[in-house]
Amino acid sequence: MLIGIVGKPNVGKSTFFKALTFQDVEIANYPFTTLKPNEGVAYVRVKEVSYEFGLKPNPKYGFVKGNYRFVPVKVMDVPGLVPGAHEGRGLGNKFLDDLRKANVLIHIVDIVGSVDEEGRYVGPGNYDPIRDIKWLEEEIDYWFYSIIKRNIEKEIRSMRSEKKDIIKGLAEILSGLDIKLDHIDKAFRDIGIGNEDYDALEDQEILFKLSSRIREVSKPIVIAANRIDIDIDVAKKNIDRIKREYPNKMVVPTSGYAEVLLKKLDFEGKIEYVYGDGDFKIVGELDEKEKIALEFIREKILKDFGSTGVQKAIDSAVFDVLGYIAVFPVATDNLTDSKGNVLPDCFLLPKGSKVIDLANEIHTELAKNFVRAIDIRSKKFVGRDHELRNLDIIRIVSQ
Repeated sequence: MLIGIVGKPNVGKSTFFKALTFQDVEIANYPFTTLKPNEGVAYVRVKEVSYEFGLKPNPKYGFVKGNYRFVPVKVMDVPGLVPGAHEGRGLGNKFLDDLRKANVLIHIVDIVGSVDEEGRYVGPGNYDPIRDIKWLEEEIDYWFYSIIKRNIEKEIRSMRSEKKDIIKGLAEILSGLDIKLDHIDKAFRDIGIGNEDYDALEDQEILFKLSSRIREVSKPIVIAANRIDIDIDVAKKNIDRIKREYPNKMVVPTSGYAEVLLKKLDFEGKIEYVYGDGDFKIVGELDEKEKIALEFIREKILKDFGSTGVQKAIDSAVFDVLGYIAVFPVATDNLTDSKGNVLPDCFLLPKGSKVIDLANEIHTELAKNFVRAIDIRSKKFVGRDHELRNLDIIRIVSQ
């Protein structure tokens, strides 16, 4: 899974990325060893199941804080996004190429409208952030359209003569964008195209509509309505407008600034803050500036919006939009691995995953030699095709 962080210049994207990834702070192990310069590790928040059994967990990756386990996921900061990127403006195709492997995008929007589409400062309330949502989606739509059009024009004649399944053919063409057969099948059904409707793909208007729908299905977008701390009244007004115009979109009010400060003071031992919570506890000495900033964050952000929104944005991307579940595998009925570590692993799997999928994630040999599995809570045996649920604890028995 890869989460792309996108947005135009000067919208607080770097601060948001820092708030997500604990940039410059080494706090936990993570299972990614070949990160590129613009990649990082963020953490999704999962209920810590060990406490149900009165146990203290030993996570192999990530960490436990409060009542939650924070599980690592890979994120990528995609730079160079400006209107006209698909035509080569900004970093152009470099930006678009970076999106290839992303499964979901978090679009950082300056919700108070203080910068124009080029990132130039114009002052709060002087730019409509809805414009950013529209042109960003159009950029990716045009990119998809250009790839599909270029390849379909080459292939449509042979597809027609061989009566080849268009959906399967397009899946082959788009496999490099991490677009699955199911994504394309859904897009075709949504706009009413059959898998042998070759004429439809020669209509450029229909082809663009199809490209846009494939983008929506395969690269869903969460809107991080950022910089709510700059002008709360303007932020609320614009958030309400976006929700009315895009009722089916996930829109999360966020303040990267507030999250960075809370985490910094938490690391320094001045406050206790569980990432994603709606409050914090002061436990150390604060200077006057810190006191003022914390009072503002508590009274104007946490009380009004429920949290800084940064944790909620990535949690929503993984669990609500992508529909992933968290599953805890163990090697013994005592909830340990073979070395005695309590619930060391937490795997994030697509909804609908089966026990055998979990076994494959752990090790291919475990799946190859699978005998049965045990649902720890119910103490019942389950088979390889048993569908997993969120927060399941599963012991797999192999030969």
